[in-house]
This record gives sequence, C-alpha cells and structure tokens, in this order.
Amino acid sequence: MRELTVNLGKNSYPVLIGEGILDRPEVYKKYINSGQVMIVTNETIAPLYLEPVLRCLGDARVEKVIIPDGEEYKTLETMNDIITRLLQARFSRTCCLIALGGGVVGDITGFAAACYQRGVNYIQVPTTILAQVDSSVGGKTAVNHQLGKNMIGAFYQPRAVITDVSVLQTLNAREIQAGLSEVIKYGLIRDREFFAWLEKNIARLLELDSEALVYAIEKSCRNKAEVVAVDEREAGERALLNLGHTFGHAVETGLGYKDWLHGEAVALGMLMAADLSFRHGWIGKQDVMRIANVLRATALPQRLPGSLDADTMLDLMSVDKKARNGQMHLVLLHEIGKAIVTNDFDRTKLEETLKQFSSAVEKH
Repeated sequence: MRELTVNLGKNSYPVLIGEGILDRPEVYKKYINSGQVMIVTNETIAPLYLEPVLRCLGDARVEKVIIPDGEEYKTLETMNDIITRLLQARFSRTCCLIALGGGVVGDITGFAAACYQRGVNYIQVPTTILAQVDSSVGGKTAVNHQLGKNMIGAFYQPRAVITDVSVLQTLNAREIQAGLSEVIKYGLIRDREFFAWLEKNIARLLELDSEALVYAIEKSCRNKAEVVAVDEREAGERALLNLGHTFGHAVETGLGYKDWLHGEAVALGMLMAADLSFRHGWIGKQDVMRIANVLRATALPQRLPGSLDADTMLDLMSVDKKARNGQMHLVLLHEIGKAIVTNDFDRTKLEETLKQFSSAVEKH
C-alpha cells in the first residue's frame, strides 16, 4: 500500500492507494473514532462492496443509505434524505460518514458531512477511476442545481481517502474511459513527462494493468495534492484543475446530467480548450493532435452532442461558477504541461471553437 499526504496543516489527511485494501479492518480503524458510522453508497456499488466494508467496522453502530445511481440524483433532495436518516438515527456530531462509490456518492456524502451539525467526519472510499484520481481528493463537496453543476456545496476535507485499485475490475469499459480523462488532465496542466508516459501506456490502463493503474493513480493524486496544498479553496492555482470543465459542465447541464458521463464531457472540454489555445497561437497544431490522439485512443468524445449548438453552449458557459464579476474565465494551455486561468481570450475565437465542435453530430 502506498500513502501520500494532502498537506493542509490541521486538515491534512492521507490518501492510501493499494490493491485489496477495501476490506482490511485495520485500514479503517485508524480514521474512525466513533461508534456511530453511516455508509452512503448507491444501488450499483452496494451489492458489490457494502458487505466487505461493513465487516471492517467491528462493533460500531452502522446505518446504511443506498441512493440511486446517476448524476441526475446529485441533488439537495437526495442530500436531505441522508440528513434525515442521520437525525432519525440520532447520530451525534462525533459520528463518521463513509462515502462508498464514485464521484456522485463522494460529493454528496462530503456535503452532507459538511452540513450535518456544522460538520462531522467522513472518509472517502472511491470506486471509480474518476473518483480515485480527482473527486475524492481535495475536499470539494457539492450537489447540482438544474441551472448549473456543483453550484451548491462547500470545501470540506475528509479524514482519509482509501483507494483500492482492485475494485476497478468491476467497471465497464465506458466508465474506465471516462475516468481516464481526469488522469490525462494532470499531464496537460502540470506534468509533461506524465502526459508522455500516458501516450505510451494508455492501452495498459484501459486493460486495467495493476502496476500501471497504481502508478497513474498515485501520480494523479500527488499532482492534485500538491495543488490543493497551496490553494485549498481555489483562490488561484487550484483553478487549473478545471481544464475542460467550463466546456464540460455546459455539456452536462445542457443534457440535464444524463446521457454523457462527467469524464466524457471533460474530455471533450479539454480538446476544445486545446483548440482555443491553438487559435490564440499559444500551442501548436502538433500539440492539439497529440491531445486528440490520446483522447481518441481512450475512445472519448470528439464532438458536441447534436442537441447542443454553439449559442447554447455560450449561454451555459456564462453561468459557470468560475465566472468572476460577470466575466468568463477559462483554463487554457500555453504548452502541454503548462496551463493558465484567463479571461483574456478572444470571444470570436471561442465562438469559432464552439462552432467547429458542433459542426458534426457526435454519434455517442
């Protein structure tokens, strides 16, 4: 088992990465100092991993909440159900929540933990690639609003992140591909050598090669931990982690959080950001092709869905939570491995990019 630390002073916590660690009681014991534990999971994950985690919790009083699976259920209504169960069970502010699942489960459980009695402990046990390399690390918790993704939430750090790569064997191909988009992101924003490694090893990751997975997940988490350590609440550098997200969130919102997975939308968003960066002369055509080739090798989308045109995308992007004082801010590339956050972009060129990617219907 490998361990790295998200260094946030008194809010620091470990990210544990290994194979076969999800059902090891000693891994949990160190981070749960309460006899009241609530596991939040979903209908897909519960039959696979709920019982193994339950067996790790010894004599603790455990409540279980099983929510529907899907981004469309990441709502205040679902979070209210979790809070209601905590109140019905008379759990105190010393209780601990366990988020057992992907990004939706992790985000909504973390937000519930942040809100219940003004904050209780929680542990992330991510079960998708996307959650393991991104959403479980860094303390971003939220639910969606019908007008925008992740608009209601809080920065609230977990006690620990327990990442078992063996659980990825139960994912379908599409979930694996979508998760790898966030891995690719780290190479693009701050780790050129890692991006080059991904170009050579993406097939191993798609095949769930354990050695490659542990390396890529640890590399991704280390990159994120370093960013979060210097900018916990996204006042500066942490915004770089949103490469592709302004475009991608617009796609997700426009589709009603259905049809596309988060990682698929982010992948297309990264390619659109690369195209816009090229139109400004910041990166070369060869760099755009390298990015497109890696995303293509991962079977990720290369066009907008047919229901979203350039004008609709612009409207949706304008309400993104990264907008400041009414101005849209985008994460763009100055080179592979170096990203910037800027509002100094040519709106006409942005419109050209949006039209370019809506010029053909994505068969997805």
